[in-house]
Amino acid sequence: MNPLALHIQNGVLNGPVAVGYAIIAAAAFAYCVARGRRDLDDRLAPMAGLVAAFIFAVQMLNFPVLPGVSGHLLGGALAALLVGPWVGALCVSIVLIVQALLFADGGITAIGPNVTNMALVGTAAAYGLIFVLLRVLPRNPTGLAVTAFVASVVSVVAAALSFVLQYAIGGTTQLQDYGLGQVLALMTGTHVLIGVGEGLIAAVTVLTVAKTRPDLVYALRGLRKTGNPTGSTGASGSPATIPTGGTA
Repeated sequence: MNPLALHIQNGVLNGPVAVGYAIIAAAAFAYCVARGRRDLDDRLAPMAGLVAAFIFAVQMLNFPVLPGVSGHLLGGALAALLVGPWVGALCVSIVLIVQALLFADGGITAIGPNVTNMALVGTAAAYGLIFVLLRVLPRNPTGLAVTAFVASVVSVVAAALSFVLQYAIGGTTQLQDYGLGQVLALMTGTHVLIGVGEGLIAAVTVLTVAKTRPDLVYALRGLRKTGNPTGSTGASGSPATIPTGGTA
C-alpha cells in the first residue's frame, strides 16, 4: 500500500501519538453515540445501516488517481448528508474498525488516528459546510448536488490535513524519505483528486435518494427543523419533496 494513502498503517505514527488519538477517538465515539440516540427514529436507523454498508462496499472499489496511487470514497460527507453528523461519524467509524480488524486495511495501532481523520474530522468538516451551503444555494437538485460535491472535496482534504498534523507531531522513520513539506504537498494534491471522485459519487447518490424519498435525507430534514421557509411541510405533516428543476 502506498505509504501516503489515507489509511494509516502500523508504524507510521509513534506510540504516544497513536495512543493519544485512540483516546480522542474513543471519547468522541462515545459522545456521538449519546448524541446519535436523539436522532435515531424509524427512518434514520435503517438508513444508517444502509449508509454504513454502502460506504464499506464503495471503499473496497479503488479508482486510479496518480501512477501507483489509488483512492476511494471516505464517506464522511455522504454520511453527514444522509444520516447527520453524529450517526454519520459512527457509520464511518464502524466501517474503519471492521476494515482494520478483518481486512488489515489500516493498522490496528492506527485505528484511533484513522477514525479521528476520516470519521471525525472528515464528517465534521463536511457537515459544517453542508449546514452553510444548503442555506445559501438554491433548494433544488443543482444546489443539493453542488453541496454534496463541495462538502466531499473539503471533507477528504480536511482528513488528509489531519494526518499531516499527526505526522508532524509523531511521524516515524517509516516515512523518512518524505519531509513534512513533501508530505503536505503529496497528501493535499492527491486527496483533492480523490475528493473530486468522492464528490461525484456522493452527489449522484444523494440526488437519487432526495428525488424519491427526501424525508430520508437528514440534511434536508434539518433545514425544515430550523425553519427553512422553502422546506415547510404540508397539512398532513409530510415533508415537501425537493423540486426536480427550476429555482427555489
